[in-house]
Amino acid sequence: MNKFLVKYPSVLRRLYPRRWTKMEIPESIYLTFDDGPIPEITPWVLDLLKEYNARATFFCIGDNVKKHPEIFRRILSEGHNVGNHTFNHLDGWKTSTSAYIENVFKAEKVITSEKNEELQTTNSELRTTNYKPQTTKLFRPPYGRIKNSQARKLANFGYQLVMWDVISWDFDSELTEEECLKNILKNSEEGSIIVFHDSRKAFKNLQKVLPQVLEYYEKKNFSFKSL
Repeated sequence: MNKFLVKYPSVLRRLYPRRWTKMEIPESIYLTFDDGPIPEITPWVLDLLKEYNARATFFCIGDNVKKHPEIFRRILSEGHNVGNHTFNHLDGWKTSTSAYIENVFKAEKVITSEKNEELQTTNSELRTTNYKPQTTKLFRPPYGRIKNSQARKLANFGYQLVMWDVISWDFDSELTEEECLKNILKNSEEGSIIVFHDSRKAFKNLQKVLPQVLEYYEKKNFSFKSL
């Protein structure tokens, strides 16, 4: 996607109406975080979300879930939703459909395994948790790039494709914190799905911008919901 396309193109909304870009829920914002879980970064995000009693959705890379299962389980235990972001952050445009689907399934295997572990902990009475099993498998393509053949196959396997209404471009090292914040506040509205990244590359902007976004919409009496 072009870096200047902060708002999801309206032509793509019309071409692919079944892909989620916005939710028709008044006074609500949908924060999403791609590429984690990452030590230090994802726990920082979770701590901040807890301060605002905010729920979000984390689109996780399977390999990162495998490396950091304890952080992934914390995401679930604190009541957030999770989605699949492939196992190796694949670019769908540069990957064959068969290889892409196989990589998604590889990620799903790890994600499902850790969900089951968290559910067993929930039911063991060792501790209380906010985790509730999801009924919909969420998927977001890395880079926003996916072939129609890949999207069709994923839909056939029960995945809901999630894009966005607004992308913050927090990962762009040339973008200032002020520009990143402006991207969000100028373009977001009720029901917007907003993309952040809980990655080291994005943290410079994320740590300054996310608290301001949470405070801004809290003052407007918006709810922060998970998908």
